[in-house]
Amino acid sequence: MTSAVGAVGASFAAVPFIASWNPSAKAKAVGGPVKIDVSKMQIGQKIQVSWRKQPVFVIRHSKEALESLPQVESKLDDPSSLKIDEPYRDINPTLSTSTEYTVIAGVCTHLGCAPKYYPEMESQPWDESWVGGFFCPCHGSMFDIVGRVFKGVPAPTNLKVPPHYFDGNILTIGEERGTA
Repeated sequence: MTSAVGAVGASFAAVPFIASWNPSAKAKAVGGPVKIDVSKMQIGQKIQVSWRKQPVFVIRHSKEALESLPQVESKLDDPSSLKIDEPYRDINPTLSTSTEYTVIAGVCTHLGCAPKYYPEMESQPWDESWVGGFFCPCHGSMFDIVGRVFKGVPAPTNLKVPPHYFDGNILTIGEERGTA
């Protein structure tokens, strides 16, 4: 009888103990996907969202901006994104699953600073022939409008592209289509 009561008591004690191994709701939320409605974004606009406590930039490009991409390729260190694990490199010029939007981590690959977006296609103090992109004021790293790194700057690689997909006007960051 004592053994039976002890076994039942042990099982009741084990349930909360085993349940404590599951991640908390807060831990699940930190790594969970983020959904954004991009239907109201203007052409040329950049918005910033947070995913896994990291900034993610979403940029809606004009056709003219995307047509200017070949103009800077000779200045880029890795124009085809071969030095990093780039999930969407051969799909679109935006390095995204979209032909119109770029989705990139807003963290410089040099020391983790936040690069600033300068979409203007005009001369800048750091580049006479600037055709738009990102400039990291901390150490002078430059990236084009889709996050590819320039040659001769401190940043070693292109900006990272998080897993994402578009379902109409809804962008989901943190998942690829068909995964959950």
